[in-house]
Amino acid sequence: MHKSHPDACNGLFVADLDGTLLRADGSVGQEDLDALESLARHGVRTAIATGRSLWSFMRSAGATLPVDYVIFTTGAGIVTQPGHRLLYQVNIPFGQVAGTLEFLKKSELDFMLHHAVPDNHRFVYRRANPDNADFETRLARYAEFGQPLDAIACGDFGEAAQFLAIVPRHRTDQALHAVRTGLPGLSIVHSTSPLDHASTWIEFFHPAVSKGQTSAWLASELGVKPRDTMAIGNDYNDLDLLEWAAQAFVVANAPDGLKSRFRQVASNHDGGVAEAVGLWLGEKKLS
Repeated sequence: MHKSHPDACNGLFVADLDGTLLRADGSVGQEDLDALESLARHGVRTAIATGRSLWSFMRSAGATLPVDYVIFTTGAGIVTQPGHRLLYQVNIPFGQVAGTLEFLKKSELDFMLHHAVPDNHRFVYRRANPDNADFETRLARYAEFGQPLDAIACGDFGEAAQFLAIVPRHRTDQALHAVRTGLPGLSIVHSTSPLDHASTWIEFFHPAVSKGQTSAWLASELGVKPRDTMAIGNDYNDLDLLEWAAQAFVVANAPDGLKSRFRQVASNHDGGVAEAVGLWLGEKKLS
């Protein structure tokens, strides 16, 4: 059960979900759960920052985590936990959706276009390559929510939460260069696929959307000083979140490029979140 916290707000803790709090089997370790509870007792507000849609989050072990807020879809929305009352949302406006569609339709990228928050588990898709196994896996997993792009008229779509392109690892650099050059008006985030753990997912959002920007908005709303913020993550889609936080940690299963930049703790299988929380509370002298 989520314990109530004191009236005083002594900081904001933000954790990534998959690969950071969640283990490979989708569970959360007891020591990490205990660490979240300890933060609440010390008056620290807690949030999950995930790339998952709210629909997907609610079907994970995260749905029962003892936290105060869920930052979902890489920062496109925030809800309270429990209750899931929508506090904040940012979608790509129709004009940018139409322009981005035209760009992507001329590319060789397999992509999905997701409906506006909070219904962004629904999407349309365009297949450009017949042998993109990770793309096909995601299509199959969410088959009930997807339809081919050709099945709708662009003018019927409206705002969108995001675009998602899925590319094989060997095409990552080429694809990133193309979209960053061709779509400078969007926030572009890439991460390792949570499905095959090899392909690259490239996500396009409204420029105001990222885990770090949305966490900063939440901290401001709560009156939390920048020096009293902490974050922990495991992949490149956590980078701006880690750069935003005054104290940032990565779990041992993070890529070497992140471990060389941020403080390293144990892996997601070995209580890395609990270790980071213990270090932070000790340094804040709240333990």
